Order: sequence, then structure tokens, then C-alpha cells
Amino acid sequence: MIHSHRPQIVYIDEPKLEFRYGQQLEYARDGLYLYGPVDAEAFPRQIRYGFIGTKAGLARFERWATQVSSFISTPPPRKGAKEKEPHHVPFPGFSEAFNALWSNKPAKVIDDLDEEDLKRQLHIANRHEAIKSVVDAYVDRLVADKRRDEDPPAFWYVVIPEFIYELGRPQSVVPRAERVEGRVAISQRDAQKLSKQPNLFGFDEEDAQVYKYERNFRRQLKARLLDDHIVTQLVRESTLTPGDFLKSNGDLKRRVEDPATIAWKLCTGSYYKGGGRPWQIASMRPGVCYVGLVYKKQNDTETARYSVCAAQMFLSDGEGVVFRGALGPWFHPDTKQFHLDAEAAARLVGTVLDEYKRRHGGEPTELFIHAKSSFNDDEWAGFQAACAGTSTNVVGIQISDAWDQLKLFRQGSYPVIRGTALVTNNKSGYLFTSGFVPRLGTYMGPDTPNPLHVCIRRGDAPLETVMRDVLALSKINFNTCLFNDRSPVTIRFADAIGDILVAAPLSKEPMLPFKFYI
Repeated sequence: MIHSHRPQIVYIDEPKLEFRYGQQLEYARDGLYLYGPVDAEAFPRQIRYGFIGTKAGLARFERWATQVSSFISTPPPRKGAKEKEPHHVPFPGFSEAFNALWSNKPAKVIDDLDEEDLKRQLHIANRHEAIKSVVDAYVDRLVADKRRDEDPPAFWYVVIPEFIYELGRPQSVVPRAERVEGRVAISQRDAQKLSKQPNLFGFDEEDAQVYKYERNFRRQLKARLLDDHIVTQLVRESTLTPGDFLKSNGDLKRRVEDPATIAWKLCTGSYYKGGGRPWQIASMRPGVCYVGLVYKKQNDTETARYSVCAAQMFLSDGEGVVFRGALGPWFHPDTKQFHLDAEAAARLVGTVLDEYKRRHGGEPTELFIHAKSSFNDDEWAGFQAACAGTSTNVVGIQISDAWDQLKLFRQGSYPVIRGTALVTNNKSGYLFTSGFVPRLGTYMGPDTPNPLHVCIRRGDAPLETVMRDVLALSKINFNTCLFNDRSPVTIRFADAIGDILVAAPLSKEPMLPFKFYI
């Protein structure tokens, strides 16, 4: 019980996850190794996936897919490390971990992407044109396959050569001597003028379209596949077979994690994107729903106000849905915060409630709205209006980084235990979601742990319940199979989802499962 009279230190027990047969454990890898996924049935689930990449990429992928078909032991202890490192868990093999049917041969293969042609396109001097051209090569093939295939794969492995990773990012620079000419002659500045003053012939307008796409291969690819509902898992060739990429002295060009850890991460993501549910939060209250607000400015300048908003809805079973909201002047340069107006707020939360009701046959009893910003009166009035006439208790929670605002220390070699909180009053406190984890026998971070500031800004709920939920939601990341993230899933992916929503023009406001964005 938290008392409000003066600051106090409390400890919140590590939340457990639920696996097959209703078994509960703290660490996802323990649960999968011992019991299997929470949704496992008598008949193993078939994981149908596709592959797109180059022929060399396919050969590397199939070697890796064969490797994860069987047992992978933990790495030997590092120099100076403990004899046993409890955070390492051997990977038992895909079928054994997930009670699923896994083949080292993809159900569908697109391996005729020409490596030399992709390289040439990525060296085009105009970086917008360069990256869009390469994304075109992937999107055109995936969309064409989706439209003619009556039984498409559940998701696609997009295996990218190293040069796409190195040159497919916003800050990538192609040496001047290696640049090649493209076909787009109009500059970005002239393209912006053209959007206000179109010419009579339309030629330049067509070329100017290239500037509407993000200069980031991953974000643009994910964004452009939303309309066609295509799920992807991007991975570098050097992650799958690091031994193929060596320096002249024989050392690895790139240090990657050990094979068992890579297998846990990629295979858990594959099971999730293949339609499975690896685990869920154990002993969660029925009828609870969490929403994370997402904002992204359309124009990344100091004074730009127009922003895209979205909501991520998460349930205790880990299911997530992303709702894109309206574009509007949500950014306030004076406070550097985002706020919806009442109408947009009501419509966004109303959409969330409708979807919840469609899935569960009734409204949630508790609706927690998580955001990095606070909530202004107009915005909150909209959220409350959406819940009017229901039995839903809506609570607004601000969750922000508290870097260097507070440090806690304890005796011994390790830092503060994850789950420790400094409660300042009955509405706010500092929660350490990172720190020493007894199950792992170590602290996995690089620096002294920093807490999150958790504050109940609107509505009523016990602070200890709010903090326990935040701690539990830091364990719902099916793309990594880590013990936990530092942030709850409602906040952890807010920026990443926002980046994808503005990475390419969208023809509609999609409402898609979370797996389309990670």
C-alpha cells in the first residue's frame, strides 16, 4: 500500500508471464523453453513465411533457417565473466520452443532481385530517388505476389545485403566519385514550390512525388506495404551468417550477438508474425485496456504544427492494434508538446472503444491512456466524451524519461533492483524499469539505471496498480524476447510507429495489428 504523506521507497514484484498449460514464469525464454507458447494447441501451428532478397541472401537465409531448426547452445563465458551467465538460455529449436512446424525452405521465394542493379540505384546522387527506387523493387514484387496468390505467406523475411543497410538510411552519404545520375531533375525546394503552384503540363509534378517518401529504406518499405496488408521481418545478411563477412585479418566485420540469442529474437518475432501469441501477462485484471498515443510532425521544423496522430491499443494478452487518427495542428511550439482538440480526441478513443467492443462484446472496465506529454483540458474532454454513457474508467498517465533527475544506489556490486520506485505522492513517482534482475543475476544496461517518471494526470487509479501495469507492459515485445524493455510497449514503439506513418503517402487511415509496424 502506498501512502501519500511523504516520499517513500517501495518495491513492486516482478510481473510474471503466462505460457502453455497456464504456467507462469518471469523470463520469456524460460517459459518457451519449458512449456511453449501460451496459445499452443494439440496440433502444431504451421509457420508459413516467404523470402525476398538476392540469390546470395537466400543461400544465407536457408543456412540460418536450418541452424534454428535444432538445438543451439549458449555461448562460452566471456573473459572475466561468471562461469554461468543466467541471462543466456539455450535455444531448443524452433519447433521445440514454439510447438510449431518450421521449414528451412520458405513457402514462397522471390530471389531474382539483381544485386548489381540495386547497388546502382542506391548510388544515385538524389537520395530520395535512390532509396525510393530500391524500395520500389521490393514493394512491386511483394504487392504483385500478394494480388495473384490466393494463399500468400503470413509474413515475408526481407533479407537485405549490407550495402542497403549502409546506404538506405537518412544520413548515408555516397562518395562523390561513386555517384550516378538519376532521372529526377527537380530539386526538393522546387518540388515544394510546385505543390503550391502546379505547372500546366504535369511532368515536374510526377518527379516531385519522390520527395514525399522518407529517405529510410526500412520505414518507407513498412509504410508502403500497409495498404496491401503485407507483414515483413527485415534482417541483414550479416546477422544471419556473420562468418561470411570478415576483415582481412580474419576478424568479423560486425560483432553480433551469439547464435542462440539471435535465434530467440528472430524466431519469437516469426512466431508472432506467423499468427501466434508467444506469451501474455499473467494474472492481469479482466477488462483492462491500454492505449499509447503516437504523434509525428509532418514537417520536422521548429514551428511546424501539423502532425499525424495515432493510438496503439494493447490488451493484457499482448494483442496490439494501431489506429491512425487525423492530421492536424497538434504540435504546440511554445510547450513543445502534442495535444489533440476535443473532436479529434473523442474520435480517436471512440475508434479504440469500438474495436475493443467488437473483439470482446463490451466496453473495457479500465482504459489507461499513456502518453509522453500531459493532457490539456480540451483533449481530456474529448477522451471523456468518447467514454460517456459507458462503465469505462478512463485514466490519463504521463510516462516520461527521468534521466539524471534521480539516482538510487544500494550496497553491493549491482545497481538498484528493477521494480524499485520512489513514490513522491499518491499521483506520481519514479519507477526503475531497468536495474538488477535477480532471475538474470545481473544488470543488462551499460550505465547507472535511470527511472521513468510515472504520473497520473487525469482520472483516478491506485498508483501502485499503474506502476505494476507499466512494469508488466515493459515485457510485451515479441520482436526481441528480452527479459524486458525500459519502456512499456505503449511508449516504447511510439516514435517508431510515427516514423512509419509519415514515411510515405497513405491512401487511407489504416487500422492494423501492431505486427505490421515492427
